[in-house]
Amino acid sequence: MKKIILIIAGIFLLGIGVVAFIYRDLIPIAYDFYQMMPDKSFDETIPPPAPDYASDSWWAALPGRSDEADVIPNADVIDNQPDASVDVFFIHPTTYFEAGNSWNQPSENETANRRLKLGVMMGQASSFNGCCKIYAPKYRQAALLAFMDGDDGPKALDLAYEDVKSAFEYFIKHLNMGRPFILASHSQGSFHAVRLLEDYFTGKPLLHQLVAAYLIGGPMTNEHLNKTPDIPLCDSPTSTRCQIGWNTVGKEYSASNYADSHCINPLNWRADQGYASSNNNLGGVRFTPDNRQPDIDPAVVDAECQEGKLVISRPPTGYDYMMMGPENYHIYDYSLFYMNIRQNAIDRSLAFLGASGSANP
Repeated sequence: MKKIILIIAGIFLLGIGVVAFIYRDLIPIAYDFYQMMPDKSFDETIPPPAPDYASDSWWAALPGRSDEADVIPNADVIDNQPDASVDVFFIHPTTYFEAGNSWNQPSENETANRRLKLGVMMGQASSFNGCCKIYAPKYRQAALLAFMDGDDGPKALDLAYEDVKSAFEYFIKHLNMGRPFILASHSQGSFHAVRLLEDYFTGKPLLHQLVAAYLIGGPMTNEHLNKTPDIPLCDSPTSTRCQIGWNTVGKEYSASNYADSHCINPLNWRADQGYASSNNNLGGVRFTPDNRQPDIDPAVVDAECQEGKLVISRPPTGYDYMMMGPENYHIYDYSLFYMNIRQNAIDRSLAFLGASGSANP
């Protein structure tokens, strides 16, 4: 019980920062995650070996090989990676839940790796294979409960970010070759992507290569936007060199205050305003290990940005596992709007390439 009290206290201590913003909704279900917290402090553990991004084994997706990011739904779409003129650098969310003795995922943790391949690469990263060549690094991600510990959690997240930086620098130097690219992410990945924007893009030459940043399920706060004044919120479906984000909740959701946050509605691609009916929803998609080419679920939900969060109608069965607490659809931030994300990434890439006089994706 003492550990639970420390966890909850930690999240309140972090409440003024970006880290707690993402996962403060876990307080009501903190006890369920208790066994996932490492028993030792971060400083008492030895971190797993650092990645070598020259090795293909440290990439969850690469455009030159067959992997789970190549899947497509049962629709009139194609995996366009071989011919794409745009790249995507995709930073995955947390898949390392059962932390054991390490605050950061060891590469050999097959449970986390399986979630990454069959959940994230199939269900999230694949939404960009219509526009882009997909590069998705593995990294020593912080354990889920790192977001709820005020002492050790930030250290684990900093270690994870060092890997993300290393992967991104390798991508820019050895893989991207000056091409336009999208920065995309979810959840913990968006926490790291926000830092990448602040460290590598704002006021720097790389901004000229940025099509857009899809920082979904993360902290699109005023604090962050003030640090990236030359990377505004995207204000139209084809705006470029801008950033996009939302956090999906139900109409009865009341656990957190998102007043300091911003929201882009993926059904109309407008910032902080406007209801969009389910008729604008091109379709949700649910990939599973047993169904790698699922049908599209058309008009699956409506959506409206309200006080920094994306409020939706109740989705059908299959989109209703509330891992993060009642009315929190965080794990469906991509799947409920899969076809809208897919089409919008194509549209923004075309707009960027047209403005620069480059070839189509």
